[in-house]
Amino acid sequence: MPKINGNEIRPGNVLEHDNGLWAAVKVNHVKPGKGGAFAQVELKNLRDGRKLNERFRSEDKVERVRLDQKDQQFLYESDGKLVFMDSQTFEQTELDADLLGERRPFLQDGMTATIEYYGDEALSVSLPQKVTCKVAETEPVVKGQTAANSYKPAILDNGVRIMIPPFVGEGENIVVNTEMFEYSERA
Repeated sequence: MPKINGNEIRPGNVLEHDNGLWAAVKVNHVKPGKGGAFAQVELKNLRDGRKLNERFRSEDKVERVRLDQKDQQFLYESDGKLVFMDSQTFEQTELDADLLGERRPFLQDGMTATIEYYGDEALSVSLPQKVTCKVAETEPVVKGQTAANSYKPAILDNGVRIMIPPFVGEGENIVVNTEMFEYSERA
């Protein structure tokens, strides 16, 4: 694995540090009046979610890790495990549903997700940025409530609560941004 200098760390880099895999979340380069420059890096553990703030000087060497990304199709869920299938080899993989966290309700049958692997260990699952959902419940439109940025609460068919524009009604399909948990457009 390639070693990089402490001042070459960028957000999104995956590093091997303190016998763990850490993703650089925020990187701030600091040049104090006295002493050498350093990078103040906020790290997140990819296995257990712990956070850590660390300083790396430019002469410090860190192991940069490359993760393998595979697009896999979601098949079904059983006993808290999500089953995905590799579309090239048709090999099935079971992953913990906890890897998706709060984005779990947006996972739909047959959806293709990107899974990041370190060797044979799955570290994260990324859903498509935009997913089509149906509005299950919402309030009716009130006449005269047409302000430019007025939104009303809605519950989607997967149970997620989001805010939608007043012109969208029950039973309509909408596109939802899975990263921001917000309405994007009509489907």
